[in-house]
Amino acid sequence: MSFINLDQLPFVGMSSEFVGETQGAPFSAYIVNARPGQGPPLHQHPYVEVAFTIEGSATITVGDEERDVKAGGIVVIPADTPHRFVNTGDTTLRQIDIHASPRFIQTNLA
Repeated sequence: MSFINLDQLPFVGMSSEFVGETQGAPFSAYIVNARPGQGPPLHQHPYVEVAFTIEGSATITVGDEERDVKAGGIVVIPADTPHRFVNTGDTTLRQIDIHASPRFIQTNLA
């Protein structure tokens, strides 16, 4: 068992990183705080990812589909599917992206 605080997680780019294998958990998570216009490049993972939009809005691309997502939106991204998001709002985008893996495995495509 571990008890940690969000500010104890490494912050890389626009996200705090919860790495499951270091915390004894079978999943990992990015806790995203993206500024307007910010987002990752097109990429994919060999496992399912679920993105929970907590605050703000984004445009997310999953495969050939593009959708606008607002607070309360949940997107299930299949394994090995190219995807990305960009904060299309004028406030900070807060998102929790759960990765079905105890460590992050990401292949950038762009």
